[in-house]
Amino acid sequence: MRQVLYMAALSVTKHNPVLRALYERLCHAGKLQKVALVACMRKLLCILNAMVKHQTPWHLAAQTH
Repeated sequence: MRQVLYMAALSVTKHNPVLRALYERLCHAGKLQKVALVACMRKLLCILNAMVKHQTPWHLAAQTH
C-alpha cells in the first residue's frame, strides 16, 4: 500500500495544483523533499478516505476549499 501511495503522491505533486502547492510550500520552508512528499501522501490519503466515506467521485474543485 505504501508503494502505491508513494507513486500516486509523485504523480499528484506534478499534476494536482492543490497538492503541488502544498509540496512546493513545504520545500520552500526548508523541509526535505522526501518529508514534503510524505506530507502529500498523508493529504492524499485523507482526501481518498473522505471520498470513500461520502461516496463521492474525484473533483478537483472540491479540494480547494
